[in-house]
Amino acid sequence: MKILITGAAGFIGHQLVKVLAGEGEEIIGLDIINDYYDPKLKYARLSDTGITREEIVCGKPVRSKTIANYRFVQMDLTDREGLNLLFDQEHFTHVCNLAGQPGVRYSIENPYSYIQSNIVGFLNLLEACRHHGLPHFVYASSSSIYGMDSHVPFSETDRTDQPVSLYAATKKSDEAIAYAYSKLYGIQTIGLRFFTVYGPWGRPDMAPIKFMKAISAGQEISVFNHGNMLRDFTYVDDIAEGVRRVLHAEMDEEIPYRIYNIGNSQPVKLLDFIHVIEEVTGRQAKMKMLGMQPGDVTRTYADTSRLQKDFGYKPATSLRDGISKLYKWYTKYAELL
Repeated sequence: MKILITGAAGFIGHQLVKVLAGEGEEIIGLDIINDYYDPKLKYARLSDTGITREEIVCGKPVRSKTIANYRFVQMDLTDREGLNLLFDQEHFTHVCNLAGQPGVRYSIENPYSYIQSNIVGFLNLLEACRHHGLPHFVYASSSSIYGMDSHVPFSETDRTDQPVSLYAATKKSDEAIAYAYSKLYGIQTIGLRFFTVYGPWGRPDMAPIKFMKAISAGQEISVFNHGNMLRDFTYVDDIAEGVRRVLHAEMDEEIPYRIYNIGNSQPVKLLDFIHVIEEVTGRQAKMKMLGMQPGDVTRTYADTSRLQKDFGYKPATSLRDGISKLYKWYTKYAELL
C-alpha cells in the first residue's frame, strides 16, 4: 500500500501517520499548515514524525529523518494543479482524507474557509482519484451531521438532513459527493463519522485541551448549556485504530459507498468530564456557567454496531485512562498550547 494521508500535521492525521508507517506502509503526508490555531503545535507534530520545519518547501515532498517510509508535503487541497502533479508522481493506492477546516463555532464567522477546504478541496481529491484510477478513498466525516437528532444512539441509518452549523453542512455535503462518485465512477468511498476525539497532541480549541490547560493553571472555564451536555468522548488511539482497520480491509466491491460511526458509545455528562480532569490534575475547576452556543448540539452518542460487524472493532479506552494519558502528555508539552 502507498497511502496519501491529508491533514498529516493535524491531530488525528499525525497519529495515523505513526500507526501506518510503523506497520511498514509507504506514507505521504499532506497538510496546508494554516493558522486556524497556533501552527507551532502543527510543526511540533511534524517534528514528532521526523519532519523538520526548516526543510519544508511548499509542494515538494520532504523525507522524514526518523521514519524511512514517510514523506511530507505542504500543499493546499484547493491547488488542483499541484495535487494532480503529486498524484502523477506518486501512484497512490489509497487516499485517507483527514484534512479540512474544523470547528463548529468558527464556521459561523468564517463560512468561506469551510466551503473552500471541506468542499472544494474534497472534490479536488475525488477528481484526482478518478483521473488517476485510484479506487480506495477513506475520509473523515463528523458526528455533528446528526444535529439535534433526539433518537439515540446515533445510527448511520438516521436522517442527517438538518445540520445546525455550516461545518456540519459541509460534512454532509462531502458524504453526498462521495456517494455520487462511488455510483458514477466506481470509487470505493468510506466515510467515518468521528465522535468528540481527544488525547495527546489534541487541538487547543477543543474542550479537553482548553479545560485541562485552564484547570491546571487555576483559571476559569466556560461551561456552556450550564453543563447539560452529553459527549461521546473517543480517545485518539481508538480513532486511529478504526481508520487503520478500514484502510486494510477488503471491502465488497458491490457496495462501493459506506458510512461508519467511530465513537466510544459511552456518552459522558460535561460536568462529569470536568470532574475527571479535576481528579487527574488534582486541581479544582472554576466554572462559569453559560447558555447554549449557536451551532452546538446537546449530545452525541455513537451506535458502532456496523463497525463491529464489518471490522470486529469497537473503541474501548476508558475516559479515566484517556484523560490520564492526555495529562501526562500535557505536563511535557504545555508550552505548545
